[in-house]
Amino acid sequence: MTNDLRNEEPSPRPKTTIMDLETIRKYCLSLPHVTERVQWGNDLLFCIGNKMFAVAGLDAKYPTKLSFKCTPEKFAELVEMEGIIPAPYVARYHWVALEDLNALPQKELKALLKNAYQLVHDKLPKKVRDGLGKK
Repeated sequence: MTNDLRNEEPSPRPKTTIMDLETIRKYCLSLPHVTERVQWGNDLLFCIGNKMFAVAGLDAKYPTKLSFKCTPEKFAELVEMEGIIPAPYVARYHWVALEDLNALPQKELKALLKNAYQLVHDKLPKKVRDGLGKK
């Protein structure tokens, strides 16, 4: 008997720890100066300096569960993955949408959310960045 694995299909990417909406919410709110608000009926927005970096759909009927900003390179990579699509209305700004919160492992999703936060933070006007946390 041989242990020849060359002809086997590659195993799917492990989805170690599952993220749910509450875990995502706690993580986003743990980032400095993040605020949340409900807008457009049932969307939970996570913002830095009043600019959103992630949006969670609160209605279970929504086809997408979570959207966030990413780099153009990461956008191209992510939309090739199962369960991730260009985000409706904002794809031109390099936003992706998860059709399932399990589309990415927790560690990777947290890193992407932190990157989304940083991308938006870094584009804030200097006056707004300097004013963060001074209220």
